[in-house]
Amino acid sequence: MAIAALGLAFVWGTLGILNLGHSVFFGLGAYAYAVATSNLGDSTPGLLIGIILPVAFSLVLGYFLFFSRLGDVYLGVITLCVTLIFYSFATSTADPSYHIGSVLLGGFNGITAIPPLNMPADPQTPLSVEATFSICLLTLAGIYILLSFLRASNAGRIMAAIRENELRSELLGYDIRFYKLVGFAVSAAVAGLAGALYTAVMGFVGPNVFDLPQASQFVLWVIAGGLGTFAGPTLASFGFQLLSSQLGANQIFNTELIFGATILLFVLLVPRGLLPMILSLADPKLPRRLSGLVRKEKPV
Repeated sequence: MAIAALGLAFVWGTLGILNLGHSVFFGLGAYAYAVATSNLGDSTPGLLIGIILPVAFSLVLGYFLFFSRLGDVYLGVITLCVTLIFYSFATSTADPSYHIGSVLLGGFNGITAIPPLNMPADPQTPLSVEATFSICLLTLAGIYILLSFLRASNAGRIMAAIRENELRSELLGYDIRFYKLVGFAVSAAVAGLAGALYTAVMGFVGPNVFDLPQASQFVLWVIAGGLGTFAGPTLASFGFQLLSSQLGANQIFNTELIFGATILLFVLLVPRGLLPMILSLADPKLPRRLSGLVRKEKPV
């Protein structure tokens, strides 16, 4: 989940693209891993397909979104509608005729008995739960480092310039549609990998990976942790999942109600997120250097 949150934090914080359908890429990666691994009996091609399929879909969707020059509001609405479409389709596949190879899609029941991760090219040696979680943690660290390097690279600086002023960036000779498409695809690749790992850990995947609560969680974690940072959404994802687990176990409050109220509180009271707020208490200039989201003030 934290890996998927990093994907949204990158495309939203670096390019300014609020993708309300980020769960689509997560869900496609989850279903792709489930179908490929169950049919092939090997998790290695399953992980690769779990990345390739979301990237391919993001390139098709992004082409129509960015090359038609849709505004931010329309982009958010369309990506949200795509989420609803995938959720509706996934819930309507209960009929046995909906299958890929020998794998039934299952509708609300989802796909069960999905093989776990195994040693590369050795399907006969499945990894333990502890080893799988270790791989997830190492993958999170690796994605964090790679996205940080990408954001600090020349391409990342161009993406930040596009976020700040699209017209000026285009007049300087940069193809803003191409950079948006690339950033969108990178975000999809990260989310797809996260979805594949999620399915490998859970051994199950269902339509809930596409639903609105799932989509809203990614947005919540980025807002709460701090837009423009990677550490903030990562820590927020861990914190809110722990909170969700505790609330669900004790059945004290409705979890979705708590999350909805939390989004409102953060937007109204802590719009910059927790991490930038904490850092600003120590050094008012530090959040600027970390996020790069605050525009320079014009001289008086």
